[in-house]
Amino acid sequence: MNAIASPTPAAAPAPVPIVKRAGLVAALAALLAIVWMPAAQGLPQAGQVMLAILAFAVIVWMTEALDYAVSAVVIGALMIFLLAYTPDAAKPAGADMGTAAALGLALSGFASSAVALVAAACFIAAAMTATGLDRRIALVVLSKVDARTNHIVIGAMTVGFLLSFIVPSTTARVACLMPIMMGFILAFKVDKRSRFAALLVITAAQTASVWNVGIKTAAAQNMVAVGFIEKQFGVNITWTEWFIAGAPFSALLSVALYFVMTRMLKPEMAEIAGGKATIRQQLDAIGPMTGREWKLLVLVLALLGFWSTEKVLHDFDTSSTTIAAIALMLLPRIGVMDWKESQRGFPWGTVVLFAVGISVGTALLRTDAAGWLANLIVHHLGLQQAGAFAILMLLSLFLIVIHLGFASATALASTMIPIVISVLTAVQTPGLNVVGMTMLLQFVVSFGFILPVNAPQNMIAYGTDTFEARDFVRTGLAITAAATGLLVVFALTYWPWMGYMTSKG
Repeated sequence: MNAIASPTPAAAPAPVPIVKRAGLVAALAALLAIVWMPAAQGLPQAGQVMLAILAFAVIVWMTEALDYAVSAVVIGALMIFLLAYTPDAAKPAGADMGTAAALGLALSGFASSAVALVAAACFIAAAMTATGLDRRIALVVLSKVDARTNHIVIGAMTVGFLLSFIVPSTTARVACLMPIMMGFILAFKVDKRSRFAALLVITAAQTASVWNVGIKTAAAQNMVAVGFIEKQFGVNITWTEWFIAGAPFSALLSVALYFVMTRMLKPEMAEIAGGKATIRQQLDAIGPMTGREWKLLVLVLALLGFWSTEKVLHDFDTSSTTIAAIALMLLPRIGVMDWKESQRGFPWGTVVLFAVGISVGTALLRTDAAGWLANLIVHHLGLQQAGAFAILMLLSLFLIVIHLGFASATALASTMIPIVISVLTAVQTPGLNVVGMTMLLQFVVSFGFILPVNAPQNMIAYGTDTFEARDFVRTGLAITAAATGLLVVFALTYWPWMGYMTSKG
C-alpha cells in the first residue's frame, strides 16, 4: 500500500514586529484613556471622543502598527460607533448622535473634491506607466546632458521637476525614476554602492519632495490642505496661485539640494566614459513614440493648460478638469488604456486613507476638538498676540519635528492641518491671512527630507540598496537646514510682499 504524501505545510505568517504590536497596544490604551478621562472644561463629549480617535490614529500611523489602508477602515469604524453614543449639538435635549449621523461624518471626506482629484491623479500615474511615456520623458531629458557626473545629476533633477507637472503622485514619479537610475548605474558599470550611485538615487527622491512644495497637484498631501481650506472657508486656491507662492521656494531649494548633494556625496569620478551613448542606446531600444503616448502627452499638456489658467481664462476647477481628462483617457479609441490596465497596482488604499483623513479633520473641527486643542497650543506657546512671522516659524518647527515620527505626509496633513487652521483662527494677530498661512504651513508638511521612513518615495529609493540610511540622514539634515533658512528668508520678504501672511491694505 502506497503511503499518502502529506501535504506541504503552508508557510507560517511572518511574525509581527514588536514595535508594531506595541504600537497597536499603545494606540488602544490611549484611545480608552482619553475616552474615559474626566471631561475637560470647554471640550464637548464628541470632541473628547475625536481627540481619543486622533491619538489612536497618530500612534498607529507613527508606529505603522496597521497597514495605512486598514488603519483608515478601523478609524472610520471607531468614528461611527463611538460618536453614535455622544450628544449631538444639533439635536434637542442632548440626544445622542446615532449611527446615521456618525456614519455621515465618518464618510464626509469621500464627498471632498480633493479626494476625486487624488483618485484621478492615480489614474494619470497608471496611464504614464501603461504607455511608458514617463520613462521616455526621463530618457529624452537625460540624453541631452553630457557624461559629466554632475551634469547627469542635473539631468535627473530636471526629469524629477518635469514629471512633477504631469505625474500627480510623488510615489509614482520616484517609482518610475528608480529603475531608470539603476539601469544607468548598471550600464555605466558603476559600483552599486558607490558615492555616485547614492548621489543619483537620493537626489532623485529628494527632488520629488522639493517640488511637492511648489506644485499643487504634485502630491496628495497638498489636496488635504486644499480640501480643508475649501470646507472651512469656502476658498479655492488655484493651481497658479499655489505655484506663484511655492515655486520660487522650490526652485531655490533645488539649487541648495544640488550643492548639498554634490558636496556631501562627491562622486568618485568627474565623467563616465560612454555615458551619453549608453543613455542613447536605452532610448533607441524603446523605439519611436506610439500613438498612445502621443495621445497621453496631448491630454496631459491640455490638462496642465487648464490647471494653470483656472480663474484666468475659465472657471473650471482643478478636480473637474482632471476628472474630464480621466474620462477621455479611458474611452475606447480616444483613450490610452482600458479599465483593467488602469487597475494594475492602483493604490485604492491611498485614496481611502486620504478620504478618511479628511473625515477625521472635519470631525475634529465640527466637534470643537481642534479648537480646544488649538487654544491650548496658543496659550502655551504665547501666540495670542504674536506676529505672523513668529507664528509661521514656531508652527513650522513643530511640523518639521513631528514629521520625524510619520511615514506619510498625507497622514501628517490629515492630522495637523485642522489643528493649524484652528490655531490660526484662535490667535488675535491683526490682519492675519489664515488661508495664506495654512498654505505656507502645508509647504512645510512636505519637508520629509531627513529619514528614509519619512515618505514612501524615500523608502523606494532606500530599497535600491545603493546607500546607507546614515547617508540619507546626514544629507537630509543639511537639506532641512537649507529649507528652514529659506523659510526665514521667504517669511521676511516674498510671502509678506505677496500678502500670504497678512492681508494687504
